[in-house]
Amino acid sequence: MKKFYITTAIDYVNSLPHIGTAYEKIGADVLARFWRTRGAKVYFQMGNDEHSINVEKAARQAGLGPKVYCDQMRKKFEAIWKKLEISYDDFIQTSEPRHIKGVQKLFQQIYDKGDIYKKYFEGWYCESCEAYITEKDLAEGLCPNHKSKPKWLQEENYFFSLSKYQEKLHRHIKKNPDFILPAMRRNEILRLIEGGLQDISISRASAQWGIPVPFDKTHVVYVWFDALINYITAIGFGTSTAKFKKWWPADMHVIGKDITRFHCVIWPAMLLSAGIKLPKNVFGHGFVYLKGEKMSKTLGNVVTPMDVADLYGADALRYYLLRSSGFGQDSDFTWDDFIRRYNGDLANGLGNLVSRTLGMVEQSLGGVIKPSQKKGSLIKTLNAIEKKVEAALDWKNGDIEFHHALAAIWEGVSIIDHYINENKPWKMTKKEELETVLNQSAEGIRILAKLLQPFLPSTSEKILEQFSGKKIQKGIGLFPRIEEKKEEKKMEPTQNAERTTLNELIDIADFAKVELRVAQILQAEKVEGADKLLKLQIDLGTEKRQIVAGIAQHYSPEELIGKKVVVVINLKPAKIRGVESNGMLLAASDANIISILTPLKDVAIGSKVK
Repeated sequence: MKKFYITTAIDYVNSLPHIGTAYEKIGADVLARFWRTRGAKVYFQMGNDEHSINVEKAARQAGLGPKVYCDQMRKKFEAIWKKLEISYDDFIQTSEPRHIKGVQKLFQQIYDKGDIYKKYFEGWYCESCEAYITEKDLAEGLCPNHKSKPKWLQEENYFFSLSKYQEKLHRHIKKNPDFILPAMRRNEILRLIEGGLQDISISRASAQWGIPVPFDKTHVVYVWFDALINYITAIGFGTSTAKFKKWWPADMHVIGKDITRFHCVIWPAMLLSAGIKLPKNVFGHGFVYLKGEKMSKTLGNVVTPMDVADLYGADALRYYLLRSSGFGQDSDFTWDDFIRRYNGDLANGLGNLVSRTLGMVEQSLGGVIKPSQKKGSLIKTLNAIEKKVEAALDWKNGDIEFHHALAAIWEGVSIIDHYINENKPWKMTKKEELETVLNQSAEGIRILAKLLQPFLPSTSEKILEQFSGKKIQKGIGLFPRIEEKKEEKKMEPTQNAERTTLNELIDIADFAKVELRVAQILQAEKVEGADKLLKLQIDLGTEKRQIVAGIAQHYSPEELIGKKVVVVINLKPAKIRGVESNGMLLAASDANIISILTPLKDVAIGSKVK
């Protein structure tokens, strides 16, 4: 049976996690859960990074000793990870005896190899990064990550002969393209190595809080050199040879893109020096930005996981963070977009499908489900979604595309919705036909719930509980709709849009808030009781949506199928004549004609209109 050892970066405990930290853990958790569902033996490793100047300062400010402070922070971190349903198998602290023993063993091995020496050094040092910064990397004299001025540090340190492994590292990365992903991160590291590697300082004489160098108690091991070793001390290096052999090498290190230099250059060089196999993959995920700027404890622009999870549940946060982009790409967090996604995809999409199906089964079949032995076209279509999910999570394709996996599952939600609407079980008079439609719908929902397990574990469990056995188990709604405090403006049909006069000019910043995308119309039908309205199902490339447009007097549903159109996608969801609309179709109009806007050339679905 396949083994899968996955790790995340261990976190400084000078403050609590923010959304960006949670993004990393949630992404790794999805992969761990996914491989467990495939029968793999999974070991999912996390932990806290404790031997830093910043942690020592935080402990002092709290009036505590560093170890007491770190132990208290561990409880707080683990409470957050439990809330977010992070299913790690082990959690290590760098102040634990097993880690200290392993760090000293590796340090000694590298020293015995002749790759550690002592010399005097001085340079710019950022305390927030816990790293030296070269003059060329400073941004107007400041640390580019933390926007703070580094201090000039002078002391005698032990150094690691990193430059000795420049060619070996370069060859390994070129020979193994999957070693660093996505490709943009690999290319960055190759350029860094090709620019020449310098030996690095790996001890501090001025620090008290740290792991003593095994042969010189006047020095402690540099925090980054210490922290990286957690990936092997957690699985027995220095304490359990059998456990270490079972799990190493790691199948994947999941880290932020800002620490690839440590994980893709320094860490593998340390392992090469010690004669230990290299990890199979280092995946550098993108950042989550808040209003265009990276979230940072130092900068103070932080949204915490609990800000979201305490109000709307862990699965809502997990869905939002995973849904917007590939794991290797950057994404943004905004409350408006979160509410739009929550209401549109979770409340009105999945939640509504589950609720309406349960209601119909209860009302029409007495709550009894009779699984059909025959698999109709609906079930065959939904079973095919599993392949799309697998492909999206295969990092050897160059990225981990959680958003595509979820888009495929939500495509299944739309397919079941369409199946129900097309068959209209509420109008059926023959019991056998009614049972077939509702049983097939229930079976389809079960299929989607199983696919959702790695992404939304709590939601998946609730759905499977409700649809398990012969009789349904109705419970509370999965995702109660978020009612915004401000009164939403009713979205009017296209032809009734107000005109903007020259006295109402907007600036470019206002226009930039409107997100326009190219979409393709998949389905179109008239809205009952509304002569002017059409209900459209559109494909945006990464997701499918429903919008309502006031064009029924100018276009028949049939002539719209397959057309590429321009759509506003960041409008708040609205109901028009009782029908949910998630976006707006753009059209030009005069007194007699409405003409929908279409791209002149055949551009890809999802393309941004600038």
